[in-house]
Amino acid sequence: MQDPDFLHAMRIAEALIFASDKPVPAARVQLALPPGVDAQAVLTALAARTAGAAVELVEVAGGFAFRTALDLAPAITRVVEVPRRLPRAAMEALAIIAYHQPVTRAEIEEIRGAALAQTTLDALLEAGLVAPRGRKETPGRPTLWGTTPRFLDQFGLKSLGELPRKEELVSQDLAVLELSALPAAETSPEAA
Repeated sequence: MQDPDFLHAMRIAEALIFASDKPVPAARVQLALPPGVDAQAVLTALAARTAGAAVELVEVAGGFAFRTALDLAPAITRVVEVPRRLPRAAMEALAIIAYHQPVTRAEIEEIRGAALAQTTLDALLEAGLVAPRGRKETPGRPTLWGTTPRFLDQFGLKSLGELPRKEELVSQDLAVLELSALPAAETSPEAA
């Protein structure tokens, strides 16, 4: 049987995380716990208790949040309103910002090879996925852009370090291109 103080601390952590609209850092959980109770131990126990349940405790965006179990997603997407997807231009700009931050609008346009419409940048700002990160020390002092904790939360990342490496993305794209360039006879199961 577990210590009653520890069980009470788990209830406090669970309530705090449940009530929050964004991931809760362990340090914030620690502030709510009784003296002498370690937040990391409480969060580990809470994650273990919810593992395999319909709603699990996960670590995302530098904090902890409850998320629907991945295996249940197909069953509930029919009744839960799915957020609207960002346009392709916005996703391209977001990827560039994530990998090159802090980055200016001109740098985004140079990498994309196309102009970045203000409405595209506004959509990313409105979604809370990017934010200004100061100004570049060059003539005109253009705004530098970077991703936000909301970006990490939206894509289920603990940190930017979890983004796939650029080399991995390029090698996967090349493999797809190489397969699509082969004649149909070489890519069919009978050819193997």
